[in-house]
Amino acid sequence: MSFKELSKEQQIMVSMRKTLSSIIREITPEPGTVYPLTEETVKDIRMCLALITAREQELGAEKGLTKERPYFSDEEPKVVPITPFLRR
Repeated sequence: MSFKELSKEQQIMVSMRKTLSSIIREITPEPGTVYPLTEETVKDIRMCLALITAREQELGAEKGLTKERPYFSDEEPKVVPITPFLRR
């Protein structure tokens, strides 16, 4: 489903999640340097991302979308069908 096909609320959720993730990536310091955010701010960002994810899942469930993950068309399925055991 493309971005334009999403409802306005879904578009807002996707935009907020991408923006927060970009900010986190940009301010993450190199190893060994001081992290610029306080622990409280980090907790708040995690809470916001969790709420966004939960609402995205609710909206997807309302539309009947499943939680399937993307896969390559030439990829082997991870679930192997079980063959019945037949006794002689």
